[in-house]
Amino acid sequence: MSKPAGFSQSGSSYGWIVVGAGALMTCVGFGTMLSLAVFLQPIATDTGWSVSGVSAAATIDFLAMGFAAFFWGALSDRFGTRIVVLAGAVLLGIGLVGASQAADLWQFQFFFGVLIGIAAGSFYAPMVAVASAWIEHRRSLAVALVSAGMGVSPLTIAPFASYLITTYDWRTAMLVIGIASWALLIPASFLVRPAPEAAAPASDGTDAPEIQWSVGQALRTPQFITLALAHFACCAAHSGPIFHMVSYAMICGIAPLTAVTVYSLAGFSGLGGRLLLGVMADRLGAKPVLVGGLFVQAMSVATYLAVGQLGEFYALSVIFGLAYGGVMPLYAVLVREYFGARIMGTVFGAVSAFASLGMALGPLAGGWVFDTFHAYNWLYVGSFAIGITAVAVALSFPSAKRPSQPSLDLGRAAA
Repeated sequence: MSKPAGFSQSGSSYGWIVVGAGALMTCVGFGTMLSLAVFLQPIATDTGWSVSGVSAAATIDFLAMGFAAFFWGALSDRFGTRIVVLAGAVLLGIGLVGASQAADLWQFQFFFGVLIGIAAGSFYAPMVAVASAWIEHRRSLAVALVSAGMGVSPLTIAPFASYLITTYDWRTAMLVIGIASWALLIPASFLVRPAPEAAAPASDGTDAPEIQWSVGQALRTPQFITLALAHFACCAAHSGPIFHMVSYAMICGIAPLTAVTVYSLAGFSGLGGRLLLGVMADRLGAKPVLVGGLFVQAMSVATYLAVGQLGEFYALSVIFGLAYGGVMPLYAVLVREYFGARIMGTVFGAVSAFASLGMALGPLAGGWVFDTFHAYNWLYVGSFAIGITAVAVALSFPSAKRPSQPSLDLGRAAA
């Protein structure tokens, strides 16, 4: 009788526990960071800080996460994932607790922006790398599940934050979430273990030979450059509409708690999109599914110019969530397919760094657009244009299954 996928030769299914820990970390880590969309109006109203000033904390988040992601990935390849995610868990709580006590805007931007951004960068790329090393035959599903934590976060962290803000105030809400993040993520960090050699992927004709790649070689390939640019444009296109979704719905006359459900529905749909597009990628290939998802994302962003009623927001949230959520794990699948497990943490960390730079543009741009024009129309026009650019870049991704010949050439040149 054959062993279920994900079992090592010793019969252990521990890899799925690692996947579950990764999903929890991405849920709490990204959920707390993205919850600023719920905190935005209460903070601005209570403190008198400008919307663009508070939104800038999200931009700083993604910039800090981008710069940190590459280094966290490299550290996880060198020293193991557990110590990386443990450090991130501790830092995340410090950022939230500190932000809850901030007296000035710069203090809030430092704690919520710099510290939380650095912390969030420690979870995604390292946990995707270790999960893909544990789970071989259902790798796309494992990566999708780790990524699905980001889709679950609008259904958990955002409503919880909204409830706390309504019941108490934004400072108490942020303090409680910070303490809860410590309680959840520090124990989860100790569940993370490196994959045993027996569970490491064997060459089956679908993976690039790992010994052919050094980090320097990988970062100079067309495959990496194209993936990095596509992920940057993808995230630049959807970050603004996601971050300002609650504010835009409120401007259209939707009550605050109801507006949060629009955001939560998009997140729930994104969870389904990660699983659906992951399964489609296993059948059709990651590249065509990625291109299709990016096109639907761009068209969804443009459609925000035409919605204003609650039912329309709900319908669009489903489609938009499926698209932006579904494409996210595909970048990791392509990185793993092309570059293997040995340096995946570093390479995917570098790709994620570009994605974080893209995510950094939307919140600040949206805040500036609203403060300048008192409307969000130009945000959606610009995001649509960037989304179409992402489609064009993804179409140019090399279609070969694996770049074995280029890596051999690079290996000869290095020798």
